Amino acid sequence: MPARPLPRAFLLFAVLLVASSSAFAQAAQAGAQTFEPTVGQAGKDVVWVPTPQELVERMLDMAKVTPQDFLMDLGSGDGRTVITAARRGLRAQGVEYNPEMVELARRNAVAAGVTERATFVQADLFETDFSKAQVITMFLLPSINLRLRPKLLDMAPGTRIVTNTFTMSEWESDESSTIDGDCTSWCTAHLWIVPAKVAGTWQTDKGALVLTQEFQRITGTLGSTPITDGRLSGTEITFLVGETRYAGRIDGNRMRGTIDGGGGNWTATRN
Repeated sequence: MPARPLPRAFLLFAVLLVASSSAFAQAAQAGAQTFEPTVGQAGKDVVWVPTPQELVERMLDMAKVTPQDFLMDLGSGDGRTVITAARRGLRAQGVEYNPEMVELARRNAVAAGVTERATFVQADLFETDFSKAQVITMFLLPSINLRLRPKLLDMAPGTRIVTNTFTMSEWESDESSTIDGDCTSWCTAHLWIVPAKVAGTWQTDKGALVLTQEFQRITGTLGSTPITDGRLSGTEITFLVGETRYAGRIDGNRMRGTIDGGGGNWTATRN
């Protein structure tokens, strides 16, 4: 029995249904593409406030970034820090919990032409592995900084951490810088360099070097003489024994360096 042709009204309805579905899909896509964040909008742990572009540049300058570095921006928002780093030749990745922000950042990276170096992931900061980064940037609340601090201190010595405005409590910054000009808020950057872990007893040809460490500051004794002005910057160490300055570099359980004033070289091995 031959098939009966469909009524004309049914065919018209089908055409309209397909057209409506297509229009709805296009409208939904356009809506997603026009997402614009608002200053102060709530996030998982913080509200969104953009970092002034001039401060982004200052943060990267303070970290002395190079194209050989891998940067991770924790709470990357619209992606401006990651994109700016990528424009300087770095590989950079943003970590952001809000999926709409992640998509916005990806679109911004496309517009900037840096998608080969700038990537973004939707993830929880506290469940993210950022141990492979040489530079960490953040604009988070002090309470979040403190929750992240133990993990940051376990990163490779020499890792540079830069924040917008907020600090790490008693872990003092190695450098702070405030931009001038038209900036009225969120204008200060803080830099930390992850220190090597040196606490313990080291053997030297001048006796036992006993070190106590509090972040990048060190105290202790060399033999029976107290050391003063002890400081770490990544794997670099300096301290005074009396009026004599020792400077050296740490390599695991060994240190080696020079003694000012023609004192020659020194080495130390950790027990």
